[in-house]
Amino acid sequence: MPSVVHPAHQRVLDAAARKAVSLEILTFEDDSTHTAEDAARAVGAELGQIVKSLVFVGLTDDGPEPVICLVSGANRVEVSRLAAVAGLPGLRRATAQEAHDLTGFVIGGIPPIGHLRPTRVVMDPDLGRFTTVWAAAGTPNAVFEVPPATLRILSNATVAPIAEEPQQSTDATGPATGATAFRTGAPSEA
Repeated sequence: MPSVVHPAHQRVLDAAARKAVSLEILTFEDDSTHTAEDAARAVGAELGQIVKSLVFVGLTDDGPEPVICLVSGANRVEVSRLAAVAGLPGLRRATAQEAHDLTGFVIGGIPPIGHLRPTRVVMDPDLGRFTTVWAAAGTPNAVFEVPPATLRILSNATVAPIAEEPQQSTDATGPATGATAFRTGAPSEA
């Protein structure tokens, strides 16, 4: 007897199939993949291999325009960089309700593909450091594994540096110590 596929997962599978890609979705009993840290633990991957699909919104003459950022789980989006790449001044993080209304998915489970409407996608180049990465599959308890190049094709993403840059810290003697600190201008991310 065939198992029933969750409608959100089916949208992701259908979006991939339209580009001749077959995905395998892993589901977990609870919301064990809701955050990047949770997802990394659940699948036994590095934090950097987790794809955070973050929704930002800018206002255009036609209303709100969503921009999905596919960012490495170890990184944070620098909004000013994203705004420059997207060409949308005033770009901001979408609220949970806006993210749901614009993509059709709940936060914590927003996938890189299968959205309600065509959506601009910008991808963090750091994801390309890995052989495979893990992305949300439409619900907070489901993920799929995919090579970064395939993810870029599936999502029709523009690859651009959108992450905050690490800053070299200095100690009392002056030279950089090699430790990194991150700027705090962007809103916090899960």
